[in-house]
Amino acid sequence: MGQLAGPTDPSADARWPKRKPRKGFFTDTSICIGCKACEVACKEWNHNPRDGDLELLGSSYDNTGALGASTWRHVAFIEQSQERIAQARESGRALVELGMPAIGSQPDTSPPNTPEFRWLMSSDVCKHCTHAGCLDVCPTGALFRTEFGTVVVQDDVCNGCGTCVAGCPFGVVERRSDGTAAPGTRNVGVAQKCTLCYDRLVEDQTPACAKTCPTTSIKFGDHDDLVAQARARVAQLHAEGLTEARLYGANELDGVGGTGSVFLLLDSPEVYGLPPDPRVPTADLPQMFKRALVAGAGMFAAASLAFWKGR
Repeated sequence: MGQLAGPTDPSADARWPKRKPRKGFFTDTSICIGCKACEVACKEWNHNPRDGDLELLGSSYDNTGALGASTWRHVAFIEQSQERIAQARESGRALVELGMPAIGSQPDTSPPNTPEFRWLMSSDVCKHCTHAGCLDVCPTGALFRTEFGTVVVQDDVCNGCGTCVAGCPFGVVERRSDGTAAPGTRNVGVAQKCTLCYDRLVEDQTPACAKTCPTTSIKFGDHDDLVAQARARVAQLHAEGLTEARLYGANELDGVGGTGSVFLLLDSPEVYGLPPDPRVPTADLPQMFKRALVAGAGMFAAASLAFWKGR
């Protein structure tokens, strides 16, 4: 894993001569209405084919299902009963009691009435990790760190080996399958994922999804400013009694060093299909190499001993 100049400055490791402030997303799921405008804008700007036309998943009204090679923004629809809502609030309250960081002191407020039913809408996207597993394992250099701290796939360099697919702890990266791609589809067989609209960033433009979002659920800007906004928003919701609100991706000490895409969730990460404790697979490499070296030395010593005894 590369050495970073700071916990939130991954672009320094890419040796950009003129680094820019790290950019990212703050997705506030508490105000997402599930319109999927971000999905459509992303597909239109990046010329990605449609997914899920006239398909019934059987588990949700969502038609695209998950992030993939053609869906770089995905809005999940999660249905919750009154019992589950109460459990979410209780688990969030427990996090506060354990000292969840940077939410401030909590006033003594009663929680609002628990509805009998609610939808959780969440617009998921690539996390653009501080320690990016996909970037670590790519053998061709197709993945690179931009001057904005984001991670981008170069279509013309990717050989479709799929190593990055296994290296992503979030299951974001996917190869566009030859078997399912429609005729004329671009980049068949190569890895695809969100670029945080790199072509727009270099022109000082807002990514298509954030620009299109009608509720400002998707916020774009400097990463540090977004994290501060996210913490303030969590404190506001807690003050209103919505103790289920929590942040995801803002912890610099987690297994990926924090993410460029930060989320405000209203339940545990697993409910949204997110790993509760993401970890870069390559983080274990030093220990693995050490154990392999010890094992190899042991085998060599045993073989040498057997050889000398047999003389």
